[in-house]
Amino acid sequence: MIDFSLTSEQELIQKTAREFAQDHLAPGVIERDEKAIFPKQQIKLMGELGFMGMMVPEEWGGSGLDTVSYVIAMEEIAAVELATSTIMSVNNSLVCQLLLDRGTEAQKEKYLKPLAAGQKLGAYSLSEPESGSDASNMHTYAKKDGDHYIINGTKNWVTNGINSDIVILFCMTEKGVGYKGISAFVIDKSTPGLTTGKKEDKLGIRASDTCELYFEDCKVPVKNIIGEEGEGFKIAMKALGGGRIGIAAQALGLSRAALDASITYAKERKQFGKSIGEFGAIQNKIADMGTEVDAARLLIWRAAKLKDDGKKYSRESSMAKLFASTTAMKAATDCVQIHGGYGYMQEYGVERLMRDAKITQIYEGTSEIQQLVIGRDLLK
Repeated sequence: MIDFSLTSEQELIQKTAREFAQDHLAPGVIERDEKAIFPKQQIKLMGELGFMGMMVPEEWGGSGLDTVSYVIAMEEIAAVELATSTIMSVNNSLVCQLLLDRGTEAQKEKYLKPLAAGQKLGAYSLSEPESGSDASNMHTYAKKDGDHYIINGTKNWVTNGINSDIVILFCMTEKGVGYKGISAFVIDKSTPGLTTGKKEDKLGIRASDTCELYFEDCKVPVKNIIGEEGEGFKIAMKALGGGRIGIAAQALGLSRAALDASITYAKERKQFGKSIGEFGAIQNKIADMGTEVDAARLLIWRAAKLKDDGKKYSRESSMAKLFASTTAMKAATDCVQIHGGYGYMQEYGVERLMRDAKITQIYEGTSEIQQLVIGRDLLK
């Protein structure tokens, strides 16, 4: 028998996340989006609530929860502000999980503990100006020099890049061998030779910061390498595989927000003497939206459960991200359409859903990359 009910603990997490989002994120969400204001105080509170290291054991500063609990909380945060959920996602899925899986005891003590406790914020730096979906085509290079590496190069699209304290960096340690020459490092942002570029002016998730990172003779101790030399690509891909479950949950939260807003407006808005929800055209949009939201949630919970059970989940996480991000874009677009002219106005908050939704089809692997992963796995 398949049981889709939540445990009492998971219900409490859902309630806590929902109340936090309504009380601390909803006020000011439009202003933060318009002015690209980083939600510093909100992130601090999320750390105190245990939302920044949810899947990290308590011994390493985390909440010791499962992935299902994580995606439940993520849905609630994203339903109110996708930008804040993005900050949460990177710290949980790409930074804390990676250090938990592959970090040394010393790295966990120094970096994971404060990150999981929400005392510090992490960033994940893989992409470069000439290296996006083709992650192996990078040029940032770490040259070994005694008990240090000297790093030079430029990274871009770094979420949390400006406000983070710690960055997980992927760069070449051996040239001419493609992805086999990539290694991973954990680096303090205060390290000399590491500087941040300007904050990017983005279409959506504007309250989260994105920037370039510049490395100029940046001296990093050998002990800061994660895993062994040449293991970086494998480490990066595993982190992204788990991260896609979180991105799917983000997309789900946004989709649910679009559905809720559409239902409320369809009941209230009168045209031709009756509510627009009585018209078949509107009912059809809402019916499709509701069905796709539920289907996305089931795909996400399946991937999360497989991860919790220690089973293979790469294909399932890609399926969840592909479907949930497509659902988010469609739900947000239909939500704007249902609202008509009001949907196009900033004060109603639904145009932001449409702008925010697009990124879920792009970051941590585009929809086309997800199709590639799924197709290859099915054809094995």
